[in-house]
Amino acid sequence: MAALLRRHDLRHPDGRTFHVYGDAVGSLDGQPADTGFDVSHLHRRYDRLRDEWVLVSPARNKRPGGKISGGSGDVCPLCPGGPELPWPYELAVFDNRFPSLAPDAPIPGWPSAAPGDTSLPAVASSIGRCQVVVYTGQHDGSMASLPPAQFLAVLAVWRERTSALWADGSRYVMAFENRGAAVGATLTHPHGQLYAFGHLPPFVRVKQAAHDLHRSTHQTCLGCTLLADDAAGGRIVDANAGFVAAVPFAPHWPLEVQIRARRHGAGRLADLSDDELRDLAAILHGLLQRYDQIYDFDLPLMLAVQEAPPASGTGAGGDGAGGDGADADGAGGAGAGAHGGGAHGGGGDGAGGDGA
Repeated sequence: MAALLRRHDLRHPDGRTFHVYGDAVGSLDGQPADTGFDVSHLHRRYDRLRDEWVLVSPARNKRPGGKISGGSGDVCPLCPGGPELPWPYELAVFDNRFPSLAPDAPIPGWPSAAPGDTSLPAVASSIGRCQVVVYTGQHDGSMASLPPAQFLAVLAVWRERTSALWADGSRYVMAFENRGAAVGATLTHPHGQLYAFGHLPPFVRVKQAAHDLHRSTHQTCLGCTLLADDAAGGRIVDANAGFVAAVPFAPHWPLEVQIRARRHGAGRLADLSDDELRDLAAILHGLLQRYDQIYDFDLPLMLAVQEAPPASGTGAGGDGAGGDGADADGAGGAGAGAHGGGAHGGGGDGAGGDGA
């Protein structure tokens, strides 16, 4: 689509992949080959009390805050000319220097036990990808303050890069943003992240099971049922031809809003047509701007795009693969996503991770 800028694919000397969008691009050849991050510390631990895995990344405590010391003073690591992107750019996606998941995460050398075996603590590798999405080269502002064309470009890049991560064989992929120090963000430059998991996160398994149960019990699509319930309950806050934004019947967060696709079968961003992507951009952009008008400050928020995980046992024709579109949390957050049929709309409400 016209909103998707020209992409330049670069390899950093430290091995990370960079996708830089726009006409101007430089070289990463002069960058240091050592990130200073040791992936050998990455691992998952099995919580026997909750029957779920937890990501552990001790070395992420060393990642930079809002600015780091440079030769001419403090610099933002995401600004043009900074340590990550040494030249002007319009939009960029690159592997996180301080990830929670990595393609080469080792198998931990600790004693391990299978889930359910309480004789030993269970540990496992943290396989996946963590990527930073920098919305603009401009340091000040937020996703809400982006011009409409730039906002649409961000969503087009979300669609492109999440599709590529799914194609790599990821078990689950999610675009998200934690904005504001109150929710753990360490950088103020407008940016979000992409997580590609080598395992199915617990919140996705729970929502997938809910879709399976609804389909087997009622022979209907849970996502479509929720759309109808939102309308009947008078909880819709905005709507257009492609999407509906509504306060959920049972919100988990203050000011929570969920955005769902109207079209049954739109389970991932890659399923959206260009017109539907424009509709999603319009409704999400408006929602983020409305959040910032509630108080006399920009509202800290958590935004998660929840796509459909791989199909479960209900088969390709059902919606058991899915979740319920996008959660948006209000004090914060906003969310965006899709719902639908065959590979139903994704289920999740946050992935952790912050900053760059």
